[in-house]
Amino acid sequence: MIAAPFTNSTRPTKRPIHARSNGLNRVFAAAVVNRQFCDMLLKDPQEALQRGYLGETFILTPEENALIASIRANTLSDLAKQVYGSLSGAD
Repeated sequence: MIAAPFTNSTRPTKRPIHARSNGLNRVFAAAVVNRQFCDMLLKDPQEALQRGYLGETFILTPEENALIASIRANTLSDLAKQVYGSLSGAD
């Protein structure tokens, strides 16, 4: 197990995008392989997240869930760009 570097700061550090939960990766993977899920994710993201994919639910943080639910996109690419932009701090 690799330990995080010690810091004297009491402020939480922002995790890099690649260190975030695997839940978002699973959401996008499901959307890539299944057009029906992708369409639902774009039209009604909250419903898509609640239903899950192939009987499995997505494990997302409340912030990730709210982010996906708040974005309106016409394409999966656009959704991914908006999620990445929001998570990386670029608006």
